[in-house]
Amino acid sequence: MKTFVTAKLHGIRVTEADLDYHGSITLDPDHCEAAGILPMEFVDIWNKQSGARISTYVIYGTRGARQCILNGAAARTCQVGDQLIICANEMRPAADVTELRPTVLTFTPENDIDEVLTYVAERDAEGRITFEIRKAGEPQAIPYKAGVA
Repeated sequence: MKTFVTAKLHGIRVTEADLDYHGSITLDPDHCEAAGILPMEFVDIWNKQSGARISTYVIYGTRGARQCILNGAAARTCQVGDQLIICANEMRPAADVTELRPTVLTFTPENDIDEVLTYVAERDAEGRITFEIRKAGEPQAIPYKAGVA
């Protein structure tokens, strides 16, 4: 068994840190649904500003509010405005890598969805695994940088 990324929110900004809430991360259901993240699903969170890395579970907040609120102990790992990478993952047999199509959302500074990307692993004619990042079905340069063809 291997652990694979199944969904990712890349560059979403913290809108609030609530130390007194009893734990978790509160996210906009619209963002979660677009990426495929469920309520109560455990996610890894990486803070791009501080380098902090934590794991917690998702709760859905107010639909359309573009929320990203770190709750409880997780609130100590961030500041409002910090950019986070939130990654859902799943354990699956290694052979399943070519069946996965994780959705990766990138965000504007206002937490609007900026881009929808897909990770794709396939086998080439020799049976080797290849990897692409696709936007609107089209392969992108790797490393991927927004706005660069």
